[in-house]
Amino acid sequence: MASFTLRLTPSSASSINKPILASFSSHLNPQRASFPFSNNHNSLNLQTLHHHHHHHHHHHHHLFPAIRPFLQQTRATPVTKDLWENLILNSETPVLVEFYANWCGPCKMVHRVMDEIEIEYAGKLKCFKVNTDTDMEIADDYEIKAVPVVLLFKNGEKCDSVIGTMPKEFYVAAIERVLKS
Repeated sequence: MASFTLRLTPSSASSINKPILASFSSHLNPQRASFPFSNNHNSLNLQTLHHHHHHHHHHHHHLFPAIRPFLQQTRATPVTKDLWENLILNSETPVLVEFYANWCGPCKMVHRVMDEIEIEYAGKLKCFKVNTDTDMEIADDYEIKAVPVVLLFKNGEKCDSVIGTMPKEFYVAAIERVLKS
């Protein structure tokens, strides 16, 4: 029998704030199709155990976690090369741009932080995001070699950057510096 193990801390059942849903399409366990786990679990331990060959007709079905996309979308407006100059460089207000990729796990954490920042700084800061897979030109222009990267612009100039997944206060500190400058 193919099976999988999912290790969760006992407390996670009671402390789910925003569950990330991992759906396992499994003929073995159809009733456990979606399994919420708590935010402090950034990784999912999924082991597909040995397949027995004499049941081979049962085992065309592998188990892969499919993270639901609706929790990964930020509210930030996507920006393409055509819009870049108008939206970012000609902006009256300071602008935050998050460079991300769909395959990048840590970017999802940054998306969540950006959602909060966008709400908290509404009117003072505009937030945009750039998908580095589809808009590589912009990423190249700013020498973005890895994601996630957050850049801050004011008066058409890049004035700060936060590289990698940082706690929210790092982004807030950078934004405050830009707003005060």
